Amino acid sequence: MPHTRLAWPAFSALVAATLLWGGSFIAMKIAMRGYSPLLVVFCRMALASAVFGLLWRRMGGFRAARGDWPALLFMAFCEPCLYFVFEAKALTLTQASQAAMVTALLPLLTAVAAAIFLKERLEGRAVTGLVLAVAGVAVMSASGQSSEEAPRPVLGNFLEFLAMCCAVGYIVTAKRLAARHHPLYLTAVQSFTGTVFFAPVLLFAPMPQSFELAPTLAVVFLGLGVTFVAYGLYNYGVSRAPAAKAAAFINLIPVFACLLARFMLDEELAPSQWIGGGMALCGVGLSARPGRRQPSVAQDSRRE
Repeated sequence: MPHTRLAWPAFSALVAATLLWGGSFIAMKIAMRGYSPLLVVFCRMALASAVFGLLWRRMGGFRAARGDWPALLFMAFCEPCLYFVFEAKALTLTQASQAAMVTALLPLLTAVAAAIFLKERLEGRAVTGLVLAVAGVAVMSASGQSSEEAPRPVLGNFLEFLAMCCAVGYIVTAKRLAARHHPLYLTAVQSFTGTVFFAPVLLFAPMPQSFELAPTLAVVFLGLGVTFVAYGLYNYGVSRAPAAKAAAFINLIPVFACLLARFMLDEELAPSQWIGGGMALCGVGLSARPGRRQPSVAQDSRRE
């Protein structure tokens, strides 16, 4: 495999996606002040689906699937469906810092899966960068102070690990589908499937007695800024980068989440957390630094 670097558009899209995903932790915390967690998930999916409904015909509608429905549904079933089920439950059983340490395993899990299913071969520099990024996130997570209860941390961490396995299924499948489908189309399928999957929540979740402004705006941000924009950006990045390199950016999510919490929620960061964040940033830069030589999937297919 020749030495390649990410193009700047793909690099920027992946960074922007992880920044929005980092902000989603802040928004989710605010949204849950007024709504139940699963109701928030349903509303963010439904809101994004409403926007995609307006664009559905322009994206080709159902005809655009061209026999790929099993793979498309599997991708969406992995994430957002099962992913949010496992993660939402995990965060009620374990500390956020411990869950973040489990999340740091995603790039390595994806690298293994990509080597098996996509025949990708990681460069030595990329492996070093991934290990450095994982170590940095682990330092940040272990140094964080949490006031939340963790009644069953072992089970919670295991459920978070299952969520990461679902994320691997999503990334690897999206990488394959990106060769034939526009990133927005993949995101639309995720939103529609997630809306249908979480619709039964309306029968069981407690309905709010009032609609407070801050939680409602947080739900709007989660639906438009995260489910619509962030997933679209990440699917675009996945379509133009090796799956393992795209997954390396996941290590930026807890970094951005901690930084945003510091400035938006006035949460303090320990010096060791700043060191860990710097390690994660350096690791991502080492494993997936941008350049000019990364060809797009479309270009690769045209040359074949």
